Amino acid sequence: MTSAAGRRIAFLSNPASGAGEGHVGRDRVIAHLRAAGAEVTDVVGHDPAESLTLVHKAIADGVDTVVVSGGDGLIHLAVQALAGTQVALGILPAGTGNDAARALEIPLGDPIAAAEVVLRDRRRAIDLGRSGDVWFLTVLATGFDALAARRGGEMTWPTGPLRYTVAVAAELPRFRPLHYTLSLDGVERTVEAMLVSVANLDHFGGGMKIGVGASFDDGLFDVIIVKKLTRLQLVRFFPTVKTGAHVHNPAYERVRARTVSIAITPPVTSYADGERFADVPLTVECVPGALTVLH
Repeated sequence: MTSAAGRRIAFLSNPASGAGEGHVGRDRVIAHLRAAGAEVTDVVGHDPAESLTLVHKAIADGVDTVVVSGGDGLIHLAVQALAGTQVALGILPAGTGNDAARALEIPLGDPIAAAEVVLRDRRRAIDLGRSGDVWFLTVLATGFDALAARRGGEMTWPTGPLRYTVAVAAELPRFRPLHYTLSLDGVERTVEAMLVSVANLDHFGGGMKIGVGASFDDGLFDVIIVKKLTRLQLVRFFPTVKTGAHVHNPAYERVRARTVSIAITPPVTSYADGERFADVPLTVECVPGALTVLH
């Protein structure tokens, strides 16, 4: 076990994460961190607003790390408090998709192994996306992917990454291509597309590699445009996103940009980190080095 003498850690968990997996092994992990010498404060809010308030308080009280035991939604919440500080984010994957953990190569399915990443205390500054005063870590979804994320968030079954697959199938029959007006670092264009995803990390939807190849410390987004497809072509497209082979599809386009403005007809509510983010039109910017993570 790595020594953590002098470390001050806030441990944020959510019993609802991953259909109840958010608390599985929680006490054992906290005991593991304390046995290594860390001072651990247990943070459990009754709702997201209280959890965010408690994280802000822990940062103000001088913790050096906030460990999130949960999924991408709970990480998204913690990032709102951690952005722009020197306090590090540690991740214990216990959610439905765990896309941030996948992208940062945090061990899945082994809480003690993930805790050892926290104890190792290897820090790295990475980029975040921001719209106004709201931040995101992984991928901003604005098209068919956003509708699937919304549908998945409303579902209670199935659990795990399969939920996104079922949500995709449920949204497919009524989907029509969207008319996008984009400004990518000031270069304007219009396009009929199935989706435009703004990727900071490469994963979304429980392991879908929509932004495969995206770098999280280059100060740029990878803007993924999937142009107009038939329903049958879209059905065939999504399985290839799981492996990253979608980059070879003629409908796929990647543009790197620091600032992205998006308007859509008809309007779609965007999702980021699997959470409802903002209505369009919206503008997002990549903020270099805004978050410190343990990896």
